[in-house]
Amino acid sequence: MTKADIVGKIAEQTGMEKHDVQSTVEAFMRSIRDGLESGENVYLRGFGSFVVKTRAAKTGRNILAKQSIQIPAHNIPSFKPAKEFVENVKTQVKVK
Repeated sequence: MTKADIVGKIAEQTGMEKHDVQSTVEAFMRSIRDGLESGENVYLRGFGSFVVKTRAAKTGRNILAKQSIQIPAHNIPSFKPAKEFVENVKTQVKVK
């Protein structure tokens, strides 16, 4: 499913114009991105949490150059779905 598919479904369900829905969806995603980039976690009850996780520094290996490299500690965005969301996917989506 793409952003265009999401916009189309919301427009169909609400009767709003697609360009208005697209602006709303983009503003929603921008708000989440801005929150995470400023170090805040975003909690959406019943859906899940967008959180900033810290990865520790570690030693990696460049196989081609046969050298060890130091990978510094860094933050990454992560999504943790709500328990109800996980259960619904487990019970309603068939295993392929």
